[in-house]
Amino acid sequence: MGVGEVKETENYRERIARRAAQEIEDGMIINLGIGIPTLVADFIPADKNVLFHAENGILGTGPSPAPGEENPMLCNAGGFPVTLVKGASFFDSATAFAIIRRGLLDMTILGVLEVSQYGDIANWIVPGKRVPGMGGAMELAQKAKRVMVLTTHLDKQGRSKIVRECRLPLTARRAANLIITDMAVMEVMEDGLLLREVMHPYSIADVIAATEAELNVAEHVGVFR
Repeated sequence: MGVGEVKETENYRERIARRAAQEIEDGMIINLGIGIPTLVADFIPADKNVLFHAENGILGTGPSPAPGEENPMLCNAGGFPVTLVKGASFFDSATAFAIIRRGLLDMTILGVLEVSQYGDIANWIVPGKRVPGMGGAMELAQKAKRVMVLTTHLDKQGRSKIVRECRLPLTARRAANLIITDMAVMEVMEDGLLLREVMHPYSIADVIAATEAELNVAEHVGVFR
């Protein structure tokens, strides 16, 4: 299977990542968050020049290596093995964060625990659970030129993760620009969320019923397969 092609056994995480890859333009510098966002690199066409940035000090990570071809010394900020693209470079974490803080990232792609209809993001802690820290999520959400959120539409208890207001501690306010879930593609507008696409086989009614936040429906809603 080539980069960006659809697998016969594609799962919901890969479908979300494949749809997210369509939002990426040639020449972009992008940071991928932990989880579903890391899969986006696997769906970038070979003729599109994109440099993925990692906080541990890499600019130019590529698709995931084939099984058995992993380099134990080469990983992303989440500790998962990566490959390199032509022109990749290495530097220390201080420089990696300076790139973020200077606003040089065209996009960051983040996973979330909750995202509000106003683009507020909560993705770093569940009260009462131990976590290593928020990492670079706060700076990425605030400093990147565009923020795309990838997540399942519902949590493990079947509750909507697309909410009116976040209940969990915030990572950043009004940061998200686009939300892609296993059910829909929603754009964050000044007056709330705009439903742009539904994921096959879901309907507009299915998405509205599964979403706590208020949704405005675009005049023409696409279907992503």
